[in-house]
Amino acid sequence: MTRRTMAIAGACAALVMGVGAALAADHEAGMPLSPQEAAGGWTVETGGHAVCMIRLTVNFGAQPNGSCGDALPAGVTGWKATSDGMALISADGQVLAPFNRWSNSLFVSHRSSGTDVQLMRGPPDPTPGSSSAGLTPGPRPYD
Repeated sequence: MTRRTMAIAGACAALVMGVGAALAADHEAGMPLSPQEAAGGWTVETGGHAVCMIRLTVNFGAQPNGSCGDALPAGVTGWKATSDGMALISADGQVLAPFNRWSNSLFVSHRSSGTDVQLMRGPPDPTPGSSSAGLTPGPRPYD
């Protein structure tokens, strides 16, 4: 085996081990959201921009604040756990926006328009001049 072949094999092994470790570290992906995990503020993002905040409660309430525009459907008053994440619901329990859990603090809703909407734990991390600069600043717990 040449040195080059050994180096390539070593790099491939390291890459595979790194990916496996990353997947193993995030044991929440694809799991239902619990009320205790849900409680608090979440940033609603779409198209790479923070557009508004939504507060989820342990009693399955949901309160969007600010103007979410097209990012969230009108009539969101609550949430419920699903087998692989959570869904925002109306007062009568109708699912308005399902979200798949991608990690401990990231939920993604795939829209028929092709634009995804993300819920990220905590307020946005504003960068001067960014679209999130007008939203409530603060650190994200996963930084």
